[in-house]
Amino acid sequence: MRCLPKILAGNDFQEIVDRIVRAAAAGKTIILGMGAHVIKVGLNPIIIDLLDRKIISGVAMNGAGIIHDAEVAMVGHTSEDVAAEIGKGGFGMADETGKFLNRAISEGAKQGKGLGESVGAMLVKEAFPYNQYSLLARAYELNIPVTVHVAIGTDTIHFHPDVDGASIGRTTHLDFRIFARLVSMLEGGVFINLGSAVIMPEVFLKALSLVRNLGHGVRDFTTVNMDFIRQYRPITNVVYRPTLDGGKGYDLVGHHEIMFPLLAAAVIEGLNQI
Repeated sequence: MRCLPKILAGNDFQEIVDRIVRAAAAGKTIILGMGAHVIKVGLNPIIIDLLDRKIISGVAMNGAGIIHDAEVAMVGHTSEDVAAEIGKGGFGMADETGKFLNRAISEGAKQGKGLGESVGAMLVKEAFPYNQYSLLARAYELNIPVTVHVAIGTDTIHFHPDVDGASIGRTTHLDFRIFARLVSMLEGGVFINLGSAVIMPEVFLKALSLVRNLGHGVRDFTTVNMDFIRQYRPITNVVYRPTLDGGKGYDLVGHHEIMFPLLAAAVIEGLNQI
């Protein structure tokens, strides 16, 4: 870290680390918003470690996140060759994933749970052989909220015979409310958008507008966008617009499997030096 040049992204990276360290040390809210690719490239252990250390206050993800997280818990790996399966209509037709997740969502809806809690609770109940690598299972055990923000039709479990649209709608809407509560406590904290180009930037901006409308003084906080390339919505809805009245937004470009472990290690080192 001391060898990084204090210019451009090198300077930004050090500022981001410092802001996260100060927020964590002060007990401020730190939210990780993420796309499902983050799970596919093997970052669950890094995120789980940050949860165990109480650095991350809450996690928000798109609907695909629960698919890859559940498959990691069930069999230790995830993803499929879309190009090889799409021609014959076989993409996304795995029965076990859709059956498990739709059952978890339906049961959770009956119990008044959000979607993330519903899946986390069912993963723990089933005690799958690789649960130690499941983000949702560990967060449930730690009582840390994981919210799941679903766009109907974007996820393979939506065309499984057991799908229940009403249950998905009920649980994901409750998760939006839980996410908004987290955002309402973001003053002095940090929101990280890791690899979500559309869903999380849109959900974050709407939640921020909602809590400000309700009178929450969420002005001075840090936003960080991390992705392979610069995209319109994350730059606009995460980095730029939310910090117009205070705080500061940052944009880091790079591979998740390299950049996020570096960030996590630097934050842990920074906290150990306090």
